[in-house]
Amino acid sequence: MPVVTLYYDRLKKLVGKKGLKEILEMMPYVALDIEEQSNKYVKVEYNPNRPDFSTDYGIARALRGMFGIETGVPKYQQSKGNVLVNVDASVKKVRPFIVSMVALEGRLDDEGIRQIIAMQEDIHEGIGRKRKKVSIGIHNYDVVKSPILYSTENPSSKFVPLNSNKSMSMKEILENIDVGRQYAWILKGHKRFPVIKDAEGNVLSFPPIINSELTKVTESTKNLFIDITATDLKAAEDALAILAITLYEAKFKIQTVKVNYGGKILETPNMKETVKDLKPDYANKLLGLKLNANEIAKCLAKSRIGANMGKNSIKCRIPRYRIDIMHSIDLVEELAIGYGIYNMNATYPRSSSAGARDTIMSILDKLREGLSGLGMIEVMNFSLVSKEVQYSMMKRGMSNILAVEQTKSIEHEVLRDSLIPSLMFTLSKNIHEPYPQRIFEVGKVFFANENNVKEYWSVAGAIAHKDADYTEAKSYLQALLDSLFNIKVETRAVTNVILADGKSAEVVFNDKNIGMIGEIKETIINNFKMRVPVSVFEINMSYLLKI
Repeated sequence: MPVVTLYYDRLKKLVGKKGLKEILEMMPYVALDIEEQSNKYVKVEYNPNRPDFSTDYGIARALRGMFGIETGVPKYQQSKGNVLVNVDASVKKVRPFIVSMVALEGRLDDEGIRQIIAMQEDIHEGIGRKRKKVSIGIHNYDVVKSPILYSTENPSSKFVPLNSNKSMSMKEILENIDVGRQYAWILKGHKRFPVIKDAEGNVLSFPPIINSELTKVTESTKNLFIDITATDLKAAEDALAILAITLYEAKFKIQTVKVNYGGKILETPNMKETVKDLKPDYANKLLGLKLNANEIAKCLAKSRIGANMGKNSIKCRIPRYRIDIMHSIDLVEELAIGYGIYNMNATYPRSSSAGARDTIMSILDKLREGLSGLGMIEVMNFSLVSKEVQYSMMKRGMSNILAVEQTKSIEHEVLRDSLIPSLMFTLSKNIHEPYPQRIFEVGKVFFANENNVKEYWSVAGAIAHKDADYTEAKSYLQALLDSLFNIKVETRAVTNVILADGKSAEVVFNDKNIGMIGEIKETIINNFKMRVPVSVFEINMSYLLKI
């Protein structure tokens, strides 16, 4: 989770009318976790889906709403500017989109610059997927001449990169500068690299790597030119909107920029509010409250959301920077925050049943104890995993996969249907640790079944060292089943897309296939950049437990 440092003096000034004690006490109720406190600052952790919380400006904005100092959708103004960005068609193959804006007549002190840079880096990590999807350039506007050209250049093209005093080619930047080496992977395979130049041919930026020294922002900079290049236009516009509202609250005057995509003009930033409906009955049922429409509107206003009563529902106006609100359930959460979690009363469930340890959980605990007793180490992975790890790297087909719509993270986009890919990923992250490595996991796997999702408990093990083989994996599996269930299973030779031919089998119990065992194919081991053989097993525990 990202963490932002907030200095008390600035925070009190930005919130206004409230003391430090009240501000700190309110923070947990706007979904901020206090990580560290000193006599000068507090560090708070925020959810990555709230990039508007990456500076003290955004957090103060939310707190002003909760204290009733300033409610409803934040006021925002921008004017039309004269800057034009022409987009060359050559960028389509490498980084097709750019959006931009100008921020004028502001003044950032050292802490203000640090806050904006911290926001820039948090957006790079979250929305930007480590700059691959979105990257931000912030420049001194006073040295920039319009019209600006977003194009591509040969890797031999030179300019003076930020914090340097000598001209370097883009190829040299990727090879010799820390930030170049860190993000060179994004441009791997491209013969031409993206570049932003002004009307006089001066290089402003080499996105998504580094800006030029020419446009460096200092404490004396008053006017800013912002560019955001991206592989996804919506993500770029989202990031620009968050920057625009932040700089506006830092007392900059925001001007739009026209971006020319071969005759199609896009004017940015786009700060238009979105509107979603919220039914009062739906919200009250979920929260256990009995609020009328006016009371709901007042609560939403404290969460900085506008609300007007429609015929059968409340029309909620959502500020542009709230990119995390996608569904009515998100509005219910904002209603709960505005109502005050501290105002809600805890109630006991209506059921009179006495609690007890679940029988299945007790059996699974014994399963864990058994494998631990055999010298294996338990690992725990997420049920939502990367599609690349679960299928592409394992060379598995992708029919009937269960994928998340509009996922915010490519690392958590599909429900896994096998535990073995996660174990392989874990082993790949431990290649510098001594071998042998023997790990296991107990978890749920998921399968599409017509219009439903079936889920089962599964146990899987992976053994990695220079002599790991089918026989060793089978001995661990048989020892486990003997000791825990007192059963013996058969193994029948089969072919399996992830297991080596002649070294793979299905595990059979009562004439039913309940799992697999074998040695991972060398090509798959290479995909995970491992250098030792890996043998694995996986069993459907739900069948054995008859659940």
